[in-house]
Amino acid sequence: MRDSCQCFQNDDADLVQSSSPNRRQFLRHLIGTGVLITASTIAPAVARAETKVPKALVLSCIDYRILEAERYFLSLQNLGGQYDFTALAGASLALSGMPHQYDADAFWDQLDISYRLHNIKKVIILDHEDCSVYQYKIDPNLAANPALELTTHTEYLSRAYWAIRDRYPDLNIELYFVKLNTEVKFISPLAKVV
Repeated sequence: MRDSCQCFQNDDADLVQSSSPNRRQFLRHLIGTGVLITASTIAPAVARAETKVPKALVLSCIDYRILEAERYFLSLQNLGGQYDFTALAGASLALSGMPHQYDADAFWDQLDISYRLHNIKKVIILDHEDCSVYQYKIDPNLAANPALELTTHTEYLSRAYWAIRDRYPDLNIELYFVKLNTEVKFISPLAKVV
């Protein structure tokens, strides 16, 4: 099998004879002439590089109006940009299959990947004021009644909390409601409804 692969047959003479050398020929030529940087000069730079590991998975709505407030809030939570980020229209509402079931499926896939590959310890869900998806799926006048809006978000955030807790009992789960004025309110989950 090796006899059919050109990369094992070529030498510097082939590089000179060929009108269009391939990448392997070129790299072999550079290695042979000592032009490439050695691993010993690269290793110290790699050793100095800081290894960052995600601490959490953040679920947010796709609404652009709250992204800066969320980033700032997350920086205050000592996450230092060390989080996996998933954005779905409606955030917690998406976990209930609204607006579409595939949104919930996408979240569960992302959470599973983040949990298994990045060993996250926490899930943070950020709902927000004046969410168009909540207005579309729940009540078109929801934002006009701030108390009802907060109660509705609290219910769906709580459903999301318990759904995650059932599948991943060892994860910490934090729920928040972000106002358009950048205020972020912690939401305590409601008791589980069975």
